[in-house]
Amino acid sequence: QVQLVESGGGSVQAGDSLRLSCAGSGRTFGNSATAWFRQGPGTERDFVAAIRWRGDSTHYADSVKGRFTISRDAAKGTVHLQMNNLKPEDSAVYYCAVGNGVILSAIGSRLSYNYWGQGTHVTVSA
Repeated sequence: QVQLVESGGGSVQAGDSLRLSCAGSGRTFGNSATAWFRQGPGTERDFVAAIRWRGDSTHYADSVKGRFTISRDAAKGTVHLQMNNLKPEDSAVYYCAVGNGVILSAIGSRLSYNYWGQGTHVTVSA
């Protein structure tokens, strides 16, 4: 079993930055991946970014490329999402997720991830 706890959400102004963290515990495998998804009011949970543990390759949704950066601290079992130049449309609940054996072609799919955190709220005002 894997437990995930997100932190770092908050309320900011457009153009500001936030850094989300996902602390994980429990047993995982070398070919795992960690991802961030987000869900706004009345919307589906959408892919934001992911990092594969083997090689640390990163992947982003087009809407956040160039503004968000995902990184991993393997020693601490923590994944971060640095969010810069935030926009009102970035407002959502952000969820951390871990999947075992995530294949590259499905890295943006919710179905690839077995474990989810409870989410952290991000609100961006214009």
